[in-house]
Order: sequence, then structure tokens, then C-alpha cells
Amino acid sequence: MSQEVRNLAPKALWNKFADLNEVPRPSKKEERVIAFMKKFGEDLGLETIEDEVGNVIIKKPASIGMEDRKTIVMQSHLDMVHQKNADTVFDFDTQGIQMYVDGDWVRAKGTTLGADNGLGVATIMAILESNEIQHPAIEALFTIDEETGMTGAMGLKGGLLSGEILLNLDTEEDDEIGVGCAGGIDITATTNYNENIVSGNVSAYTISVKGLNGGHSGMDIIKGLGNANIFMTRLLYKGYEKYGLRVSEIDGGSLRNAIPRESFATVIIENTHKEAFLSEMDLAIAEITAEYKTLEADLDVEIKETSLPEKIIDLGVQENLLKALYSAHNGVYRMSPDIEGLVETSNNIARVVVKEGQAKVLCLTRSSVESGKYDLANKLTATFELAGLDVELSGSYPGWTPKMDAEILKVMTDLYVKLNGEQPHVAACHAGLECGILGTHYPDMEMISFGPNIKGAHSPDERAQISSAQKYWNFVLEILKEIPKK
Repeated sequence: MSQEVRNLAPKALWNKFADLNEVPRPSKKEERVIAFMKKFGEDLGLETIEDEVGNVIIKKPASIGMEDRKTIVMQSHLDMVHQKNADTVFDFDTQGIQMYVDGDWVRAKGTTLGADNGLGVATIMAILESNEIQHPAIEALFTIDEETGMTGAMGLKGGLLSGEILLNLDTEEDDEIGVGCAGGIDITATTNYNENIVSGNVSAYTISVKGLNGGHSGMDIIKGLGNANIFMTRLLYKGYEKYGLRVSEIDGGSLRNAIPRESFATVIIENTHKEAFLSEMDLAIAEITAEYKTLEADLDVEIKETSLPEKIIDLGVQENLLKALYSAHNGVYRMSPDIEGLVETSNNIARVVVKEGQAKVLCLTRSSVESGKYDLANKLTATFELAGLDVELSGSYPGWTPKMDAEILKVMTDLYVKLNGEQPHVAACHAGLECGILGTHYPDMEMISFGPNIKGAHSPDERAQISSAQKYWNFVLEILKEIPKK
């Protein structure tokens, strides 16, 4: 399967992507890919630096005749989101991604593909390796841990880079030139509870919510897709309010930056309410399915009888938790009044875990306006604290403010029109690009983000378009030739 991908054009790009995808590279476990990237730079005889947090910088002098151009920083992140289908057997810590070609798309077998941001990394690798591509002096910056905190970008020190222009290769629409992005903050709500022993004339059921699209909790939040944690809360709340349902365990969602695709719960119900409860759940499932039939055609909700668990959550804590989850904001909070079609502020209820005496809710709140980010974070904090949960705010990172008069923006816009016969979409995005953070370290650096078409990022449906990769590659090569003079 990998060989099929390696034969795609442009071969330089796809071969480097295939090399990279053989290296396990989960966020916060980047030791192997850091070593891989350092060896790559050193084998080329280029100056290669690993900074104190694990970012890798590889510097390559300008091509002959390009020495008078401004030095550029080409930047992508090394880590990838690890998501797989429930029925896929795969170990992200030890296995390389299993790729295949599906028409005009490259996909992975039941897992995320790693095109976010592996295609950007592969692009830079191919340029560093080439002896034929014309380019100015390049400082290749490969950051770590972008997907779960941006700690690589945050830990980068000023003074390591001298470039005047940064090309961030982490946008997922090939007709878009990114000039701004949202900031974000992690919200973690937790509470400990006493476990009650299961007793009485009761039965146990597993409730599973599966088959949702999932996706990127920033870029895809505007689509109004289903959130498995929200659907599960809706079912549990109704079961509790009408028939005294009691919760034993909940396990919903996975990563903060992924819209939850699946949620599982174990509950008990008194036998006197069994038939009415199951009938009520059938109605609720039918309502949800009807509401989301256009967006979530593969939604699959099942309720099956199971063996009795030993313990259930304390009743008071259960009631407060379910009410907090029901009332906590999920999805778009505010649209930008200044940029048409741009989500300004949103929240993703990403992870809900109730097990062994602790309940935990993980959210990721995003906004392109710093005050808006904290407004929604405070609202969520108030919601969870009213329910008796402890709330921690962490991992805050700034957004990236557009500079519409940047020289590199005009260069790239004119080049795009020349190559494609139409205007590009110059836009800010509702995702956490590293440009905002890097701009705090290098405030005078002009920054642009762009990339090939990637769909379904952060989900097992992630796919990269082959024809778009060729278009993007040609664009990159032309940009390198047209970098302004010093």
C-alpha cells in the first residue's frame, strides 16, 4: 500500500510523506520522529538543531543566484492526531500508518492519515533534500506537540531564527491563503464521588453512540455535526428524569481537538421501569436520528442488556453532572461580525469520563478574539462550578491577527492568480495555527499559512487529495522563486 502512494506525483512529496508515516509520532511522544528528523538533516550535511523543548530546526543556504532574497522560515508540526475506528486493531505507539489510494484521495486503513501536518513536513523535507529546486535561504522549523497544547511553539526561544517571512504549511484548503487564526484554552472540570453498591430488583444496559463523522473541533465546528457526548447526555438525562436511571460508567470522546464520534455508558434501571424505559429510549433515539439524518446518516445508537456492574455513581453527583453537561455550551458560540462566514468563538465538549470514583469533562474553547475566548471559558466555568465540579483553565494560546498589508501576501495572491486563473480565498480560520504563538517570539516576521486539500482531519476519515497535492506543490515551487529581495 505504501508503494502505491510512493508512485504518486509529485514523487518527492509523496515519498517523504511515506517515510514520515513509517515513524510513530503521537503528540507528547515525539522522541522517535525528533530523532528521525535530526538524522535527516544531519545526513544532508545541513546545520541541524534540537532546541530545549524538542523542536528541530534545519538550515539550508540559498540556491546559487538566490542569495539576495529574504531568508524564509518553512514551518510544520511533527505530531499527529491519533484516532481510529472502534473495530480497528492498531497501535499508534508502534505501527506506521497504513495508507492506500482511493481514486483521487490517499486514505489510511481505519485510522487518521497524518496528512495534518505530515504533508507540510514532507514538503519541507523534499525541498531540503533537492539539489534542483530554486530557493532563498531556508530555516526549516519542525515543531512538536501542536495538536495537544502547542507546547513546541510556546517553548521556542527568540533568536534561533533570522527569517523575515514564515510559511506555515498547515492549511487544509488549496484555494485558501491563511492570514489569521483562533486562539484557544483547555477547560477541565472534575469531581470525585462516592460509589454506591448496586442492589435491588434492577437490570443493567450498555448505551453506545457510534458512527458519527467527528472531525476537527475548530474547522468543522461550523458544520453543526453531531457530538457523541451531547447525544449521550440527552439520553441519560431523559432516562434519569423519567425513570430514575443510574449511571455506572461513561466513556465518551477522545481528544480535545476532535469532535467526539463515539460514547459508551453502562446504566441500571429498576425492573418495574424496564419496558417504559426502553420505549422512551427508542423514541429519543428516533428523534435524534431524524434531527441529524442529513448530517449524520451513519449514526448508530444501541441499547443492550448486560451484566450488572458492582457500583454506580452517587445520586447527587450524577444529577448535578448530567445537568451541567446538558447546559454547558457546545458548538458555535458567536460568528465574526467582521469576516463573513468565520466562526469567532466556539466550544467542543470533547471528553466525558465517569469511572472509579471520578468524573471528568474536557473541553477546548476557541476564539479569534481574546476577550471572547475568556467570556465563553468563564461561562463554562460557572456552569460546572454550579454543579459542584472543580474547574481548571490551562494551555491558553493566542490567536493570530491578520496583517493584510504584508508583502508576502501580495506575492502569493498574484502568483495564485497567475497559476490558477482565479483569486484565492484570503481568510482567517477557526483553528489553532502556531502562527499566533510564533508571532509573540518574532513579532516582525510576516506570516502566511497554506496547504493542499485535506478532508476529515482528526478523524479516521482523514484523506488527502492527490490532484490538490500536485497543485499545492507547484504553488510552493513558484513561491520560493518569488520571495522578495532583502
